[in-house]
Amino acid sequence: MHNPIDILNIANKRPMLLDEMELLQDVDRLVPGSINYQIRRYRKVPQFSFEDSGMLVYHFEKNNPEANYLELRFCIAGNMYCNESKAQCNGCITESKRSCNEKIESVDVLSFSFKPSYLTQFAKDNKNINITEEVLSFTHKSSFSKILPLCNKTRMTIESLLNHAYTDTRANIFINAQTQILLLYSMDCMLGIGTEKEEVFTCKFLANADDREKITKAREVLLQHIGEPLTIKELSRKVAINECYLKKGFKEMFGTTIFDFYQSQRMEHAKYLLYDKGLSVTEVSLMLGYSSISHFSTAFKKHTGIKPCELLLH
Repeated sequence: MHNPIDILNIANKRPMLLDEMELLQDVDRLVPGSINYQIRRYRKVPQFSFEDSGMLVYHFEKNNPEANYLELRFCIAGNMYCNESKAQCNGCITESKRSCNEKIESVDVLSFSFKPSYLTQFAKDNKNINITEEVLSFTHKSSFSKILPLCNKTRMTIESLLNHAYTDTRANIFINAQTQILLLYSMDCMLGIGTEKEEVFTCKFLANADDREKITKAREVLLQHIGEPLTIKELSRKVAINECYLKKGFKEMFGTTIFDFYQSQRMEHAKYLLYDKGLSVTEVSLMLGYSSISHFSTAFKKHTGIKPCELLLH
């Protein structure tokens, strides 16, 4: 079995081991000052054995802040990859692996590199600073790497990233949200929280699987309405849960308020529309449901630290 640390350390350099396998999918996306993610899927070769593994890499250079980054790396074996478009493959549409002749076993290598300007939005400004806060705010003064245990929540998030059926702008919205959740789970793992132990929730109603599912559904609804702002009351009605429970449960499950999560997703999607799609500030403002360009520009600068027009110059 190949050492997961070696695989993860050299995955981005295309080691000979991976070069011997057929590359099935290669996704590479960069947004300036935000995140660079790479997803590479290889056809699994029977004589090669891999261990599922994860790693967090914190890179800090005191005299060169531009070089600082936080990276999550994962190597996952045993997922199924379909050569056909999911919209055209009957086996995938019915989610029946047995009925799909196009599915093959894969080895998936994923990398998510975050810039400090992106991560500082998640850091809390308080006196009880732990290692997580130091990492997110880049006040931890030395580089390090840490193996991450792959709990079920992390595996499910990676699975959804690899096998979703979204395309174009909807794919971007989905991937942004899942990437943030992956970051949250990785931070928990770094502190040894909620790995293989049974989850204990502060909100007692979250012990009920149905209520947790409603909170998760609320997150999905927010993503589906990225350009159509919803009130808490409207959102609670859509998922059939009390407003108070919704707000408290969302904060506990996803580590952020509903408003902050929604604003974060809107601004990350705005980056994509401006930088990748080349849309104008006016077009993006309208697509995201803003009443004026100035309101959009203010929100964008608050989230990213730059004006929308400045991103167009990169």
